Amino acid sequence: MSDIASRRGFLGALAGATAALLIARPSLALASAPRVLKFNHLHTGEKVAIEYWNNGAYEPQGLGAINHLMRDFRTGDVHPIDPSLLDLLHELKSRTETTRPFEIISAYRSPATNAILRGKREHSGVASQSLHLKGQAIDIRLGDVPLTTLKRAALASRRGGVGYYPDSDFVHVDTGRIRTW
Repeated sequence: MSDIASRRGFLGALAGATAALLIARPSLALASAPRVLKFNHLHTGEKVAIEYWNNGAYEPQGLGAINHLMRDFRTGDVHPIDPSLLDLLHELKSRTETTRPFEIISAYRSPATNAILRGKREHSGVASQSLHLKGQAIDIRLGDVPLTTLKRAALASRRGGVGYYPDSDFVHVDTGRIRTW
């Protein structure tokens, strides 16, 4: 009787382990699958598709290309973009099922540019400590996704701040604390 019980226990454990591997395998495949983002920078005219993640790691060349693309277009200053921001964009791409590139209105901003934008109007809405200064924020829209849908997808991600600017036709997303405006 104990041999049968131990065989049943072994077979049960083996079946459980096999099932766990089969269930985990798709998520492992998704975790290492290449991540590609498409962009259209509205101020520079650059249109690119960049692979920034593959085989479970960030791609240094892809990150460098994104840093350059998301530079301060007014000054040419380049700053590292937070990889978590790219992951957020990748999630938004999936949530919205877009087929179009992210249209970049603003990404990294140098301190000089941020000061100029803050000074143009008394209530400009440009924060003195904007996360754009740290490469942790981007203002975007998608050509095939209504702005309200993009906003809802960003809010559902719960990955950072979400600003909704329907009059200016963009959504701000960042990797700071969760907040909305």
